[in-house]
Amino acid sequence: MSGGLRIGNREAEHVHARCQTEVEVKHGVGLHARPSVTFTRLAKSFPCLIEVAVNGSDVWLNGKSIIKIMGARIRKGSILKIRADGILAEEAVRALKDLIERNFDEEKKHGRTA
Repeated sequence: MSGGLRIGNREAEHVHARCQTEVEVKHGVGLHARPSVTFTRLAKSFPCLIEVAVNGSDVWLNGKSIIKIMGARIRKGSILKIRADGILAEEAVRALKDLIERNFDEEKKHGRTA
C-alpha cells in the first residue's frame, strides 16, 4: 500500500485547473499596505499557484508575496491579470477579482459607504 494521496476522478479534474481574468483597480490609492495584505492573505488561503501581471506586463509576480505585490506599486486604474494554476484555481481567481471589485472591503471596515 502506498502512502500517496488518492484522488477520485472528479477531484483529479481540479488538480491541473488553470484560470485567468483581468480586473481594474479602482481603490483610491491602489494596492497600498492594507489592500496588499488583504489580497495576499486571500491568495494564500488557496492551495494553487497564483500570479499577477500589471498593465499588460509579461512579468508575472507571485500573488502570495506581500513583497512582490507591494513592490509592484499598483495604482488606481491599473489593469491586473490574475492567473491561477492548480487545485481551486477558478475559485481563487474569482475570489481575488471579487475582492478587488469590492475595493478590498475597506469601506465596511472603516464605516464608510461608497
